[in-house]
Amino acid sequence: MKSLPTLTRRRFLRRAAGAAPALFVAPTLIPASVLGAEAPSGRIAMGCIGTGEQGTGVMGNFLAQRDARVVAVCDVNAPHAAQAKAKVDAKYQNQDCQVYRDFRELVARKDIDAVLIATPDHWHVLTAIAALQSGKDVYLEKPLAVSLREGQALRATVRQHHRIFQFGTQQRSSNHFRQACEIVRNGRLGPLRQINVWAPGSNPGGSTEAAPVPAGLDYEFWLGPAAWTPHTKDKCAFEFGRKTWWFNYDYTLGWLSGWGIHPLDIALWGAGDQLLKGRVEVRGSAVLPARGACNTATSWDVDFDYDCGVKMKFLGRGDGLDKTPAAAVMQAWATRYQRDAGHGTAFEGRDGWVLVDRGGIRAQPEKLLEESPDRYAVQLPRSSNHARNFLDSVKSRQPAICPVAEAFQADVLCHLSNTATRLHRPVTWDLAREEFVDDGEATRFTNRRKIRAPWTL
Repeated sequence: MKSLPTLTRRRFLRRAAGAAPALFVAPTLIPASVLGAEAPSGRIAMGCIGTGEQGTGVMGNFLAQRDARVVAVCDVNAPHAAQAKAKVDAKYQNQDCQVYRDFRELVARKDIDAVLIATPDHWHVLTAIAALQSGKDVYLEKPLAVSLREGQALRATVRQHHRIFQFGTQQRSSNHFRQACEIVRNGRLGPLRQINVWAPGSNPGGSTEAAPVPAGLDYEFWLGPAAWTPHTKDKCAFEFGRKTWWFNYDYTLGWLSGWGIHPLDIALWGAGDQLLKGRVEVRGSAVLPARGACNTATSWDVDFDYDCGVKMKFLGRGDGLDKTPAAAVMQAWATRYQRDAGHGTAFEGRDGWVLVDRGGIRAQPEKLLEESPDRYAVQLPRSSNHARNFLDSVKSRQPAICPVAEAFQADVLCHLSNTATRLHRPVTWDLAREEFVDDGEATRFTNRRKIRAPWTL
């Protein structure tokens, strides 16, 4: 097993002004508010870490904001970084954007105020913590973490360093998602009884044969904290339709979290604090591919029973669903809500229901949609653009629309679903204590991932 290149690490440690040789010992930095939002230019200097297709797409949103300036990009895949630099330079009509392979060098820059992180999932928390400890505000793509202890560590670091954090669940910045949640929060459905949630499942397939590492990819650094495995065809591909790491359990929970966290986040946003008290029992099943590099759940059927009396069902729509009882449930939902989208969140109360997905909103009774949200007693934060909301929060120092505490709670639901389905039995989670109830096996399983040296949490 090869170690990480020593030259880059030494340069980083020299920049850290004599810091001890551990990943998260950061240099002393000038506060971001001095250099960014309150600087004479009024522009927030941004660095972008992870410039694959998703990262480059979100970076484009920041490039469109007049008070943001992307000054650096970072990727362990040189061609990806070069494409991102070209996009930035074309926007600003210069050659000023700096390129980095090592994210530690980027976050050590004192003139960068905030970072966009869109790395593979297994890198999310380590990269974000390094940025936070270097005084940066963080916009982190979803999902949050590959283990509960990593998510808890990230939340603690955001709080310790008083940084702004935005989670990439951009549905919160769409008016109709907020409207649906405000209908629920204001009791327009009567007492909440059931939440139905569904999302696309992971893709199966993918080559498991060792293949040469593509030119320009630092594969050892790409693996980072994950266990060493040979490079395989398309593991680190740029395009959504080709990459296999997205559905490989070494690096992610698959779309159970990568997509599922979107409708689950809306479920929590609409239900409010009642789903954060007492205990919840989680049980379910999942279809896992028997062959191929893509080995995360292609479909799933998970039930949550909360102490408050609310029940939630979470389905994954993909290969294998048609062979399970969940297929009939999904068809019943499509008939009831008159919608057959691949994802969605539906709230059911005593007096009606409301469904929301990226295609729109439906409700019964329909007059619920005619009400003016301005008249509601409970009003949720408003945003029409997720990147814009983050930048406004960097300036005001007020929480972003999806802060770390709420991001973590949505991530917990993904991990509970994964644990219950892979252990093939129910698990009970104490929502206040944030621990499994008398279940050492579930605790060990959920935090089973080991971080490979020299990286540490």
